[in-house]
Amino acid sequence: MLHDRIGVRCRAAALLLAGASPLAHAHHPIDYATPATALEGLLSGVGHPVIGIDHLLFIVGAGVLAAQLERGYRFPLVFVVASVAVAGMRYPGVDVGLSELWIAGSLVVLGAFLLAAWKPGGVVVAGLFLATGALHGNALAEAIVGAERTPLAAYLAGLAFIQCAIALAAWKAATWIAVRRPRLPLQRLAGAVIGAAGLAFSAMAAFS
Repeated sequence: MLHDRIGVRCRAAALLLAGASPLAHAHHPIDYATPATALEGLLSGVGHPVIGIDHLLFIVGAGVLAAQLERGYRFPLVFVVASVAVAGMRYPGVDVGLSELWIAGSLVVLGAFLLAAWKPGGVVVAGLFLATGALHGNALAEAIVGAERTPLAAYLAGLAFIQCAIALAAWKAATWIAVRRPRLPLQRLAGAVIGAAGLAFSAMAAFS
């Protein structure tokens, strides 16, 4: 019965991934317009990581991975701080020229961490989230380049809030499931979905 339920979940995740793939690069809640007001900046910051399926999958996966560690809630915050800091650095026009392929690659790496049998140390996870947070922050900044300071500040606030909310919700859910459903391989299921998404997005980025 357990294997049947896992199989159903895997098929459902595959269908979800197939349907979500075209949305992977739909990262602009206000139709690609640069936010001009504080409200537009806030809405763009809140919506950007949710509409961007690659960003959303990574943040959820970060919470699941953090559930392996003691006081794991701290580790996704490293990702959030790095992403918001780098997004803010793009405001003056600094661009390191990273493509979406790097974001897809971060999903593949996170998927591998989740699928691995070994338990990573806190320093390793913090380093992973610091590096990937910088990558995602560089991409997330595309929606705010050229905006005035007020919508920029609102965008960064919305970005920080929604990423923290998603990551901590995923961490809390994963810790709850680990206690009450210990036989459910949530971490590996998440790793399989996230890794497959990373490979799919890598192919999309490579051939686009």
